[in-house]
Amino acid sequence: MAGDKQSRPKARTVRGFRDRAAGELAAERAMLDTIRRTFEAYGFDALETPFLEYTDALGKFLPDVDRPNAGVFSFRDDDEQWVSLRYDLTAPLARYVAENQQFLPRPFRRYQIGTVFRNDKPGPGRFREFIQCDADTVGSASPAADAEMIMLFADTLEGLGLKRGEYVIKLNSRKLLDGVLEAAGLPISGSDENLARRAAVLRALDKCDRIGVDGVRQLLGKGRKDESGDFTKGVELTSAQTDRILKLIVLDTDSNDPFQQFKELEKFPQSGVTNQLFVDGLDELGRILRPMVAWRYKDCIALDTGIIRGLDYYTGSVFEAQLTFPVQNEKGQDVVFGSVGGGGRYDDLVARFTGQKTPAVGFSIGVSRLLTALKMRKATVAETAPLVVVTVFDKNDAAPSFAMVQELRNAKVRAEPYVGTGKLGDQFKYADKRGAALVIVEGPDEQSQGKVKIKDLALGAELSKSAETRADWVGSRAAEVLVNRSDLAIEVRKLLARGR
Repeated sequence: MAGDKQSRPKARTVRGFRDRAAGELAAERAMLDTIRRTFEAYGFDALETPFLEYTDALGKFLPDVDRPNAGVFSFRDDDEQWVSLRYDLTAPLARYVAENQQFLPRPFRRYQIGTVFRNDKPGPGRFREFIQCDADTVGSASPAADAEMIMLFADTLEGLGLKRGEYVIKLNSRKLLDGVLEAAGLPISGSDENLARRAAVLRALDKCDRIGVDGVRQLLGKGRKDESGDFTKGVELTSAQTDRILKLIVLDTDSNDPFQQFKELEKFPQSGVTNQLFVDGLDELGRILRPMVAWRYKDCIALDTGIIRGLDYYTGSVFEAQLTFPVQNEKGQDVVFGSVGGGGRYDDLVARFTGQKTPAVGFSIGVSRLLTALKMRKATVAETAPLVVVTVFDKNDAAPSFAMVQELRNAKVRAEPYVGTGKLGDQFKYADKRGAALVIVEGPDEQSQGKVKIKDLALGAELSKSAETRADWVGSRAAEVLVNRSDLAIEVRKLLARGR
């Protein structure tokens, strides 16, 4: 027996993963339904790709170690091929387009809702498994496609209950940064070592909102030690290179008008960045902004040269939706929640498979993060329908209870019979643990009168808090009603409607 005890596994979740209960799932389901309706109203079709892709298809390559780069969960399959859990929905889309391009319309418009996995360091609110909602247009190089994506992004957020002014979609172009990096001696092509340095620069810049300019400066230099004591090796740029890059990232402007911000950005080449990449980036930003006025979306976008997006496949516009209202964290402190999704243009991703440039633009919404923000804001989010528990008075004859449950379900009420072995008191405790709104009792006394008793658990709990003595509570009986058995479904629906 001692050996059996020692062999028992410890009940625990894997670090960075979590269990989710009915309430969160109900709210998430309602959110996803809204997102689907909005995406489909724009003419996007649903697509589902597998959870697993060959590792090289995800853009990750095997180093001289036993597993691929950190960032993905990977294993070797039975024919020794490296396989990885998808870390986003964009790389699988590129593979799908390359594999099926002869059958697809151009442009190809698709949306996907699915779970993705990141082999990153978990932290508060940062999990290794989460749901993303993506919309993408593949096959159009027009800035109008970028503008439409921003419009869809805004309409989706507003469909989920956000109002203008409660969010902002910040817009930038990676071509601006590419131009600055080229001027700083980090061109977009070259050796693998140079490309790795550029990728490290992008990852560092993408952390600016979390660690600040000084933290980014350290990452671009020798390195940075975080609050936990972990040290991240720096890119080791020179001070001159770092200064030139950060001058773009922290571009200062006092205006909230995106066109005024654009005018300020047009002055940047005076600092010595005059290459074609930067010029093209400015031109494309202007062509994205102009339709936003005609489409009446000017007041929900802002230019922000600090928006980078850490993934290195972006080639043009990048944008990110941020919430502007304060919410209270677990310590009761007011904080600004920040980003709930983003995206941009990635014209070279499909070309990894085909060798042919295929323009594409899209965005992704982090569902769990947005749902958390709405809850912290105390916004109305969908919940599981209220539950009614029907007790079983005679354990040898549960048929009357099952009959009542069937009536309630036919009346569109979420109901269940008690199927345990406990006494009536235990059944009430069970209903309370289940979070039931109402409990139905039909004992011999009620049965002889053609009645049933309905106990309102939620109201009863409130009344019991305010009753000074047990006698006051018993005497009030306000949370308990006796109704005709024939009117059960009608009365239950009335009581549930009262509680909403």
